[in-house]
Amino acid sequence: MRVICLDVGEKRIGVAVSDPLDLTAQGVETIFCKGRRQDAARVLELCDRYETRRVLCGLPLNMDGSSGFQAERARRMGELLASMGCEVRYQDERLTTKLATGVLLEADVRRAKRKEVVDKLAATCILQTFLDAGGWKDAPSGNHKKSLFQSEVWHMSEKEFEKQDMELDAENIVELVDDDGNEVRFEHLMTLEHKGKVYICLAPAEPMEDVEEDELVIMRIEQDEDGNDFYTTIESEEELNEAFEKYLEIAEADED
Repeated sequence: MRVICLDVGEKRIGVAVSDPLDLTAQGVETIFCKGRRQDAARVLELCDRYETRRVLCGLPLNMDGSSGFQAERARRMGELLASMGCEVRYQDERLTTKLATGVLLEADVRRAKRKEVVDKLAATCILQTFLDAGGWKDAPSGNHKKSLFQSEVWHMSEKEFEKQDMELDAENIVELVDDDGNEVRFEHLMTLEHKGKVYICLAPAEPMEDVEEDELVIMRIEQDEDGNDFYTTIESEEELNEAFEKYLEIAEADED
């Protein structure tokens, strides 16, 4: 299935699409912004034309990796498209517009014409980078989906606590205990940092009542008064989504 790529700006949205084999990116058009819903409606029309619901949004992060207002604009568009039935992912696009502008300058394209095509070319660069890195995989690490479950606070079991801090065994298995004393074994997939917070990404190593077999469990790592780590589930859907997107980004990079 093809992928539609968006370079979301304040006044214009560049659009590119992959070829049927998902090997090359081709510029499609530049949408001149008329309002988020109208712009999203045009994206859906293009999705219908190319028979896809996969949308890749360029994410213009700051150079330190943090999100600014430009990145939040792209996320809002992505969230709107997701609510309209699209499957949305994000691609780091730092410096992509500058790169596209440089290409046009080298080609001696006139300023007026550059404005018409720079966003479309930027979307093409973003999409080609994405395709070259492996393209639209269903999902890394066993087709995981993010999951929330009921117990709010978890600790390492005594057996795990006796090991060196978070040193896991050869099978990457960690055993956690909830507030009711229930012990559950997880496969440790990744520990990551995002926006100054640390998260642990796990997959159940044994059946859990409120977590499906292919679901990913993400918890935030915090410390109690004695400096011991504990793991808390994430109540904010926005925070969970951001941690999940960061997990996908790192996991896909590792696969490549």
